[in-house]
Amino acid sequence: MNYDPMYQPYAGNRYCITAANGMVATGSVLASAAGLEVLRKGGNAVDAAVATAAALTVVEPTANGLGSDAFALVWIKDQIFGLNASGYSPKNISLEDVKSKSTDGKMPVFGWTPVMVPGAVSAWPALVDRFGKLTLAQDLQPAIDYAENGYPLSPMLSKMWERATQKFHDRFDGKHEYDEWFKTFTKSGESYHFGEIVKLPNHARTLHLIASSNAEAFYKGEIADQLVRQSERDGGYFCKEDLSDYKPQWVDPISVSYRGYDVWEIPPNGQGLVALMALNILKEFSFVQRDTDAVHKQIEAIKTAFADGMHYITDPNLMKVDYHDLLNPAYGAARAKEITDIAGQPLFANPPKSGTVYLCTADNEGNMVSYIQSNYMGFGSGIVLEGYGVALQNRGADFSLNPLDANALAPHKKSYHTIIPGFLSKDGKAVGPFGVMGGYMQPQGHVQVVMNMLDFHLNPQMALDAPRFQWMKDKKIIAEPSFDNAIANQLAAKGHDISIDLNGVSFGRGQIIQRLDNGVLVGGTESRTDSNIACY
Repeated sequence: MNYDPMYQPYAGNRYCITAANGMVATGSVLASAAGLEVLRKGGNAVDAAVATAAALTVVEPTANGLGSDAFALVWIKDQIFGLNASGYSPKNISLEDVKSKSTDGKMPVFGWTPVMVPGAVSAWPALVDRFGKLTLAQDLQPAIDYAENGYPLSPMLSKMWERATQKFHDRFDGKHEYDEWFKTFTKSGESYHFGEIVKLPNHARTLHLIASSNAEAFYKGEIADQLVRQSERDGGYFCKEDLSDYKPQWVDPISVSYRGYDVWEIPPNGQGLVALMALNILKEFSFVQRDTDAVHKQIEAIKTAFADGMHYITDPNLMKVDYHDLLNPAYGAARAKEITDIAGQPLFANPPKSGTVYLCTADNEGNMVSYIQSNYMGFGSGIVLEGYGVALQNRGADFSLNPLDANALAPHKKSYHTIIPGFLSKDGKAVGPFGVMGGYMQPQGHVQVVMNMLDFHLNPQMALDAPRFQWMKDKKIIAEPSFDNAIANQLAAKGHDISIDLNGVSFGRGQIIQRLDNGVLVGGTESRTDSNIACY
């Protein structure tokens, strides 16, 4: 990969990080330190990933928690493995019942109804048992220490915490099913602020139970019992079998070849397929620089990929097409021919037959992990298990209540899933993990970061720091304030409805680790958040 490590046209004063023995890249200084601690104790990249993921449930609960889902791509001895630890809906739920209670014909976003079986905790022992060098208890100890002893809030974390607290006050004051959220994550109803110490004793208790039982307590023991008991009391749909029957799934990663590199993603129900479909279209073009034509074609390819993805992606056992067909090179070439010089309306086609945390780790044995974990919308559903500190995700909010839709709600069904880890390899050798968080921004971020590195030859740090855009719907595009004004004006002339978004959190947060031919690790991490790389 050819780039200038000193080149920094964006978000100045940040360079790539290099190391020889190990590296952990996350959106949290404390979580990165947890992963590094495990590496120094003899753990490998898998142990570091689990330690970091567990720590993130404590030190960044605004985006993930013990009630999250997770996906992982693991590179071990020149082979890539995929883990899908996303949950399914309760077996007692029904589209008809949920629709009869809906006021707008859509799945609710908060409360028990959108809660799925949490999968992230199951990923930790699955990863450690298969590939780790330490025990699960050793890997979880840094997270337990943070939860028991406390940690100070960083700038971006405090900002997100304050926003969430205000939102929850606006929505949930006086609604008893959300009382535990306020007890767990506020100071008598007031948000924590920058520099204040946060302790999560119930969270620590649950981590101890997970560590001592290899996660059995979470799915078959007292934590599962509390989830079912609370669900039954407050109108949810869970029964004990929903948790006891759940297992994470080892899956075969999917890929496309782009500029001589293999770009890897997890197969559906994740939306990594969308990123690969877009790249499968974009490889039909040649790009020399990040100009208006390049960005226009990126937008059009992303719109096209989403049109297909949103139409087809759901539980892989229930998809109407073979997802491999959507990556057929001939199909990508055909879709590329549909792109004109004017902004188009996204439409799906028939292929020919044939609020999230991201982290990545690497060790000195050649192992690398790309891992992502999420409660979906910030703190998730707003439901927290009483006495255990488990904030439950609201992934079921993405289900449709139209029975004709591919992603229609059904019992024990996995939904279209936004969180996606990415990985690059070349000629059978690992280049490294990458990822960008942020709901439906994620495949768009993957496409932009991959092209920044492979088409525009930016180093990992600059590939992340480069100004981003996000396609929203129809012809609507939002861009960061730092986005090139001339390009924005020229895109508008092509028919794009483009505007500048001042929110500051709409464009994702990501990390990259690259392994050079001599084994040296090169890391990049977001300037958009409290990011950190720990290495030695």
